[in-house]
Amino acid sequence: MIRRRTTLGLAAAGLAAPFIGLRAAEPAMPELTSIPDSLKGSGELRIATFGGAMQDAQVRAYFQPFEKLSGIKVIPIPGSDITKIKAMVDTGNIEWDMAQLGRSTVLNLQKRGDYFEKIDYSLVDPDVDPAYRFEYGLEMLVWAQVMAYRSDVFKDAPVGWADFWNTKKFPGDRALLGAGSGNSPELEFAVMAAGVPPEKVYPIDMDKAFASYDKIKGDVVKWWETGAVPVQLLTDKEVVATSVWNGRMAALQAAGVPAAISWPQGLLKRDCWGVVKGAKNAGNAMKFVAYSTMAIPQARLSMLIPYGFVNNKSHEYLSAERMSILPSAPAIKSQLLTYDYQWWVDNRDAVVARFNKWLLG
Repeated sequence: MIRRRTTLGLAAAGLAAPFIGLRAAEPAMPELTSIPDSLKGSGELRIATFGGAMQDAQVRAYFQPFEKLSGIKVIPIPGSDITKIKAMVDTGNIEWDMAQLGRSTVLNLQKRGDYFEKIDYSLVDPDVDPAYRFEYGLEMLVWAQVMAYRSDVFKDAPVGWADFWNTKKFPGDRALLGAGSGNSPELEFAVMAAGVPPEKVYPIDMDKAFASYDKIKGDVVKWWETGAVPVQLLTDKEVVATSVWNGRMAALQAAGVPAAISWPQGLLKRDCWGVVKGAKNAGNAMKFVAYSTMAIPQARLSMLIPYGFVNNKSHEYLSAERMSILPSAPAIKSQLLTYDYQWWVDNRDAVVARFNKWLLG
């Protein structure tokens, strides 16, 4: 149980927000002075976001500049929710034009009906990496699920999940992501801890994963569900190592907590834009999808929050210091395993049912 006092203290430090922005000593951001006529228009655009510091960064990085350059008014709406999108399309009462989501979320809903418009890739910058494109969405934010540890506890840093599982060499309590709140258990970490090389993780051997989980279960004091929890546990020294979303760590470290990221064998994940089927302003949404994934808007966002970019030229606008903490930077990306969204779309229900049963066993 996280104590209310420490939770409030973390919130005051800015660590309890869904996404973490870094405003101190912020460099001047690059500016786009013009955009293609194909991205200009009129009217409005209603975008559902994850709110909080993430939306604040998006407003500065590309909502306001797009509005100025395109003539299209952007209305950000905090609280992106896939169940609301389903209800909107089912009833025909569509309040949002587009939303920030995950690829697996989009693909899972598309399995149940026609809920998203196909992306108009004729508008999209060719420098947006093909890996981030799919029919019903365009990924626009790169992040990583990684290991974090108390750097004041271990003389030698743990590297990879075999070290995380090795509680004799690296003693102390652990935390891992559970299956609540729509999350998926970290089976990838379990099989890599058992010796499976990253390139052979998918398709995941579930028997091997749960046998590996058996070995660490007694040392896991918390199966977390929300991103604020692992950084709170590290701050309070209630665990010495945990899985974590990389963006949470920058502010924690800035607050002086002796903790560090171990990038090797982390999961490379992404958020995407999805345009709601039948949206009134679908044309404007396509224009914004294209604009927001151009090199400069992507670089601006990476300057404001420690998440990566999908445009292959964005790095030209970022300092070496900033690149050193972004999961899309080649030196970091090469250490990460690209998350297989399709495998999880096909297998998540079975995994969660087995995980919940295992956890109670």
